[in-house]
Amino acid sequence: MSCLQSWPEPIVRVQSLSESGIKSIPERYIKPLLHRPSLKTDNFDDDFKDNPDHPRINIPVIDLQDMFSSNKALRDETLRHISDACREWGFFQVVNHGVNHELMRSAREVWRQFFKLPVEVKQEYANSPSTYEGYGSRLGVEKGAKLDWSDYFFLHYMPQSLRNQSKWPALPSSCRELVAEYGEQVVKLCGELMKMLSVNLGLGEDQLQDAFGGENIGACLRVNFYPKCPQPDLTLGLSSHSDPGGLTLLLPDENVAGLQVRRSGNNWVTVKPIPNAFIVNIGDQIQVLINFPPTFR
Repeated sequence: MSCLQSWPEPIVRVQSLSESGIKSIPERYIKPLLHRPSLKTDNFDDDFKDNPDHPRINIPVIDLQDMFSSNKALRDETLRHISDACREWGFFQVVNHGVNHELMRSAREVWRQFFKLPVEVKQEYANSPSTYEGYGSRLGVEKGAKLDWSDYFFLHYMPQSLRNQSKWPALPSSCRELVAEYGEQVVKLCGELMKMLSVNLGLGEDQLQDAFGGENIGACLRVNFYPKCPQPDLTLGLSSHSDPGGLTLLLPDENVAGLQVRRSGNNWVTVKPIPNAFIVNIGDQIQVLINFPPTFR
């Protein structure tokens, strides 16, 4: 508990609040009216909202299988789809990406098991101001911030010099092994995507990756846990934001469509996760190169 006392204000675990049986959420989690979830869905283009035959919009879904084909025309077509998705959305889903599907399911499940552990076990991995790594929850009440209805776990994966496996949970017993294997495959996929983005920007395929550090490129893992909420209309699991890095790969819960992205203006679109897909989010640093600001919550 000593690491909790080193924060400038008390840390409250949202999961503990949820499991305490409260019927209303504390004031510090209630978002301003304009920032609350909207019951109105904006999954239709304005020109087609009155057309019942118009399909609901989803972010682009891109099959990467043709990128590994010897057929240049197929590869070029896939690159064009990626370019269009980056410029029009800043987000897309990828399938046939090379990451083992069973590994994806196992990674989701092992983190579910971690968050089911007794709080005193999870507290052994609590983060502190000296390192963001570990088990955490949002803070900022003393500065007037409204908190998110979520807890998280954060760790460094790359470069190897920052990797500290003692920060990785020892329970469940398979967690460390799964994190290592999952991280290896996801970093490899990110490298392939960086090559595709680099080519689409008219650069050499390794130029973008090299600009982010080459073999010493940074990669981290953040697991967000969203406990049940008695008043979900008043708060958000994660406030609207853009990612500061280059590229984010999100492994969603296929059974919960909670992620919303903003395509333009104030129109929020709820993403419908595709089975065995990753959601790719272009971060701020690459956004500067393609001049499109992807935002999500």
